[in-house]
Amino acid sequence: MNFDYDLFVIGGGSGGVRAARVAAQEGARVALAEEDRYGGTCVIRGCVPKKLMVFASEYADIVEDAQAYGWDIKPGAFDWDAFRTKLYAELDRLENVYRGILKNNGVETFDQRAKMADAHTVELADGTRKTAKHILLAMGGRPVLPGIPGDEIGITSNDIFHMEKMPESILIVGGGYIASEFAGILNGLGVKVTQYYRGAQILRGFDDEARGLVSEEMCQKGIDLHLGTNVLEMRKEGDKVWVKATNGDERLFDHVMFATGRSPNTEGMGLEEIGVEIGRKGEVIVDDYSQTAVPSVYAVGDVTDRVNLTPVAIREGMAFVETVFKGTPTKPDHELIPTAIFTQPEIGTVGLSEEDAREQEPIEVYATSFKPMQQSFAGRSERVLMKLVVSQKTRKVLGCHIVAPGAGEMIQLAGIAVKMGATKEDFDRTVAVHPTMSEEIVTMKTPTRTG
Repeated sequence: MNFDYDLFVIGGGSGGVRAARVAAQEGARVALAEEDRYGGTCVIRGCVPKKLMVFASEYADIVEDAQAYGWDIKPGAFDWDAFRTKLYAELDRLENVYRGILKNNGVETFDQRAKMADAHTVELADGTRKTAKHILLAMGGRPVLPGIPGDEIGITSNDIFHMEKMPESILIVGGGYIASEFAGILNGLGVKVTQYYRGAQILRGFDDEARGLVSEEMCQKGIDLHLGTNVLEMRKEGDKVWVKATNGDERLFDHVMFATGRSPNTEGMGLEEIGVEIGRKGEVIVDDYSQTAVPSVYAVGDVTDRVNLTPVAIREGMAFVETVFKGTPTKPDHELIPTAIFTQPEIGTVGLSEEDAREQEPIEVYATSFKPMQQSFAGRSERVLMKLVVSQKTRKVLGCHIVAPGAGEMIQLAGIAVKMGATKEDFDRTVAVHPTMSEEIVTMKTPTRTG
């Protein structure tokens, strides 16, 4: 049978664009459809704009610290309009980079929604049908509202970048990394931030000691964090939002932002109709090679709800091209992925938390918490944490957890060692770089705890 294309990709985020580009470079005829902006969650409404906002929000402390170091600097006001103009220009530039990548590699693009018509056919929004030998689903995910009375007046992380003006007060509902990152960002930009999380501690799934420290520091910085608390109901009151909480509090906020979960974009895609298996959370079920129950259809990235990180979607896209277009069956490697969360302070982590490691085998824990020199000289009480979780039997470092300014930068490099299977003795053999915060990771001699 003659197909219009060798590959049709649905979704123009990091995973879809990478797969399209690499397949095209292999000589495949490739098309891609995207109904919104090219670049996906990460570039347009996630990691990139968020990190730029993190940078913006950290300057408030820098002025104070500079004064402590003898600089005659006066704090000014934050100009949201000026920042937002530059932010939009940067996102436009990045979107054009993504469009350029596709164009320069001969990928045909359709700026419209596409859905599945059969195992080899996609139907575009304008009714046109295109056939392809292989179809790659890369539609990503989206933030979802929790389904409580009045939640439609709330906003999500998607809306933060489009606020007309900086609110005076905001309630952030949720305790995951997105909720906690935006709590830090908005607090740093001078907004009065309240955060509700229904669980016992924020950042579930991360190392307990690390998330405990982040939670404590967030409170120290003035975030009004309420654990074991959720929204019961909310409604508009003038230009404010009235919120009633499970702890009996009734308060008014300028905005309520929900960061209470994300859902894969699989609705109305015609997937189940053609035999693609969909999981309980709406995710596309795939095998180790990202193949769905329909042999011609593959899926990568957040739509599969495996490890929802941009670099992972890119790796999955690359493995898909190796498997399908280069004849080298390749499984994406989801083991020991280093990650950073840009809370304030940042967390960098790779491998197992102390809790998960304990359940698996006898371990030793090496941990140190201290006031770093730069902040302590400036009279700040902030603490950092360096932690290694080590197997008693193999001596391998099973987990490394850092809570500190720049933890994301540090964990990338520690991640290489952990991925290589470094032992505690390999860390010990490495000479310390003095004076740095990260030197503590190679100077911890006696275990803090064993078990």
